[in-house]
Amino acid sequence: MLVGLILLGVLVIWNVVTFMLYAIDKKRAKNNEWRIKEATLIGVAFLMGAVGATLGMSMLRHKTNKIKFKISVPVALVLNIIIILVFALHFVGVYELPFLPYVG
Repeated sequence: MLVGLILLGVLVIWNVVTFMLYAIDKKRAKNNEWRIKEATLIGVAFLMGAVGATLGMSMLRHKTNKIKFKISVPVALVLNIIIILVFALHFVGVYELPFLPYVG
């Protein structure tokens, strides 16, 4: 249970960082400054930051017209949800992941 809570905390922090990356890039776009690479923004979404990326896109209206973001961020979100569900099932004892200690 403690491991699950720690992982959840790390996930929340990572998504806040991801949101902040989108906010920084939006600000730099407005100021015509050096930008964060699109590959970085999409990459952090696939590395379990899809919630932060989705919120950054919708709340900041950033990258919403780019087709690669319209496709890749929702795909990353679905994959993130699947991964979270698998880990959640492990931590409640429904599904055992071989690389994590058994919790049931």
